Formats: sequence, C-alpha cells, structure tokens
Amino acid sequence: MGSRIYLDHAATTPILPAAAAAIGAACWAWANPSSAHEEGRAARAAMEDARRRIAAALDWDGTLVFTSGATEAIEIVIGRARAGPRIVSAIEHPAVLRSAPGARQVAVKPDGTLDLADLDAALAGAERPLVAVQSVNNETGVIHPLGPIAERVKAAGGLLLADCAQSAGKLPLPQADFIAVAAHKFGGPPGIGALLVRDTGSLEAVGGQEGGLRPGTAAVPMIMGFAAAAEADHLWYEEAKRLRARLDAGILAAGGAVVAATAPRVATIAGYRMPGVPAAAQMMQLDLAGIAVSAGSACSSGSLKTSHVLTAMGMAEEEAREVIRVSFGPSTAEGDIDALLAEWRALYARRRAA
Repeated sequence: MGSRIYLDHAATTPILPAAAAAIGAACWAWANPSSAHEEGRAARAAMEDARRRIAAALDWDGTLVFTSGATEAIEIVIGRARAGPRIVSAIEHPAVLRSAPGARQVAVKPDGTLDLADLDAALAGAERPLVAVQSVNNETGVIHPLGPIAERVKAAGGLLLADCAQSAGKLPLPQADFIAVAAHKFGGPPGIGALLVRDTGSLEAVGGQEGGLRPGTAAVPMIMGFAAAAEADHLWYEEAKRLRARLDAGILAAGGAVVAATAPRVATIAGYRMPGVPAAAQMMQLDLAGIAVSAGSACSSGSLKTSHVLTAMGMAEEEAREVIRVSFGPSTAEGDIDALLAEWRALYARRRAA
C-alpha cells in the first residue's frame, strides 16, 4: 500500500490547511491579549473577532468561553455549575465520568440510545439537577434524542450539559444550557475548544480570564485556527453518509456485525465487530496494512479494560473486546473504504481458517 489510510477521525482530525495557515499567521503577530499596549490590544481584537466568527459558524447566540478543549469545558461545568445532584448517562466520555464519580448514571437501551424512562426516574425528586448527556457517542456514533431530554431536564428545573465534541461542525447544536466543543475534532488545532453557556450566572466564577470563568493566558494562535476550521466547508459530511453505508453493507456481507445498527448514528463514526477476533489483533493487522483505526475511545484505547459503552448496551465482554471503531473525516475517500473492507475480509478469512 503506497500511502497510509487514516480512519480515526473521532480521535482527532488532521489540521485543515486553512486552520494551519491561520495559526501560522497569528504566531507572527503574537502578543498577550490581556496586555494594554498596542500589540496586546490588536491580539485582543483578533481574539474577539474569532469568538464572534466561531459562534456564528456554530449558530450559537449565547456566551462562548475559550477552553483548552472539551475536557476542560466539561470539568468547569460539572465542578462549578450552580446546581444540585449530578446525573450522567452510563455511556458518557471518560472525561464526564471522571469529573462526576458519584453521579447517578442513567441506563441506555441495547441500541445505545438513552433510556428515557430511567432518566425520568433519576429526575424524580431531584432538586435543580445537572444532567450530562452526549450529543453523539464517541465509540458507537449513536445520536441521543437531546430534544426530549432537554424538555425533561427543563421540566425538572435542571440544567443540561451536552458534550458535542463529536457533533459540532457536523450536526446542529442542541438546546442545552452548556455545550462542550473541541476544535481538533473538526480540523482545528489540538489544545483549544470552547464552553458554550446559555446563562453565565449558572456557573461559579473563579476570576482571571474569559469573564472570570477561566484563568490563564489565551492561546490566540490556536483560537485563530479554531475559527478557520469552524468556518471551513463541511459539505463532505454528506459524502461520509454514503461511505459509512457502503462500509456497513460490506461488513455485514462479510459476516461481521454493525454496532447500534438500528439507532440513529452520526455519519462519521461506526463500530464493527469481527466475531472471534480481538480488536487488538484487528488493529495490529490493519495498522501493518497501512490503515489506522481504533478500539473505543482514544482516551482509553491503550487500556485492557472492556468498553464501558458496549457493556452498558448489554454486550457480553468477549463480544465487546471484538469491536473496532472506524471514523471518517474530510479526507476519507471511497478507495479508503474499499481497502479497509478488503483487509477486513482477508483477516477474517484467515482467522476462520485457523
């Protein structure tokens, strides 16, 4: 294989050329935006312009707070929201589960969607709860029904945190009180993201930057790259739908299984099970063939632990350990999908013959 095929965009999407150019240009004119001199004022003006551009690109009319990424945004909300008990879905990203270790976890159905009856039970009697639910699951691509979820949370007098790291720039933002976004998930640089806030009064301030919600010097070059990526043409998402459908059909025809096949799923993430073949072995063979995929979240793919997402969906541990994640981005082409299918079929045939 002449060049490698990258199918791990859910972990990170390579920086878009426009974003890289914006970062480079900002580096040459870098100054601390909190400084009072002319250079500092110019950096502040550029940062505030980028803030407006990002909000417009995401169609957000509330407050946009720059963070180092979605993880920090999540930690700010869970740690400082003026709310009562924390309630999270059982399949949240590890960043949420680490930040709210004692939270009530809401079950999911076998298709990976939130069990709304269990959410109702969790909300019953809870005083101004903070509820955290992903917009799109980072391992299966399942899209959660945040409309009905938001209605339930609002009726209970609570606040909703939506982790939109995997959906921002691809799907419309949900109606939520807090939204976490990471620039590197849609072609921006790593180390920069945003917390979108409906009412800043719902968060305890700590002083420092970003309206008192975050300390530290703003990373203006990364912010400029963030803005360029947010404004980039995302029409490739429609092509991703076709490619994902092609891969789904090919895996099923070859004897594999599609995770959460009946649930609404984002076009850019899919989980596939090769019966009897551990995901680690699949990843190794595909990597040797020049194809990059992952097993579950990039934040935990190096761990030997079984995916908490798949087991929460009712999948047996042995089956869960046979699932790989394939994720698409702007550079993904039909030839990449066909090459993956060819290697997948060959590997499965060898394993069955053995």
